[in-house]
Amino acid sequence: MSFDPGNKILIITAPSGAGKTSITRYLLEHIPHLAFSVSAATRKARGNERNGQDYYFMDVEDFQQKIREQAFVEWEMVYEGKYYGTLKSELDRIWNNKQVPVLDIDVKGAIHVQQQYPNSTLSVFIEPPSVDELKRRLESRGTETAESLAARVNKASYEISFKHHFHRIIVNAELGKARQEAMTIVRDFLEI
Repeated sequence: MSFDPGNKILIITAPSGAGKTSITRYLLEHIPHLAFSVSAATRKARGNERNGQDYYFMDVEDFQQKIREQAFVEWEMVYEGKYYGTLKSELDRIWNNKQVPVLDIDVKGAIHVQQQYPNSTLSVFIEPPSVDELKRRLESRGTETAESLAARVNKASYEISFKHHFHRIIVNAELGKARQEAMTIVRDFLEI
């Protein structure tokens, strides 16, 4: 019997540094029914990021035009002048491929998508074991200034206060366990 995605959506959300991307990649590697929903962003590509694979990179004017055209399921100005969003066309592309889109998005965007698709989404919040541990993880990346680190930690504390808006919460104290918990939850949601 072939898999029917039924226009389901899997949302993985978390504060920066909680392990959202690691868990999302694991799920995508192990469940072929899932496909990564590429977000649109107005920031510049980093390192070896590629347009259409990591993000749809666009300038602010193009992004704002898409907002006016109502081309987004959700969008946010995450940081001043930095827009991120999920294109409706991206969800359609994945559903047409008979797969379930995986949205790796911020907390506000996740709440918006959940409100628009209340009967077909599973939202999973990845929580760090503590804000101190989250700060340590972000520091270990070596990509933050003292100011940007403080901003991310403050934003993370705020985002954690919304965790009860989501269907499931996974505390990522140990990545292997968190991955397995996510796998079980998602397989149940997909009924596979």
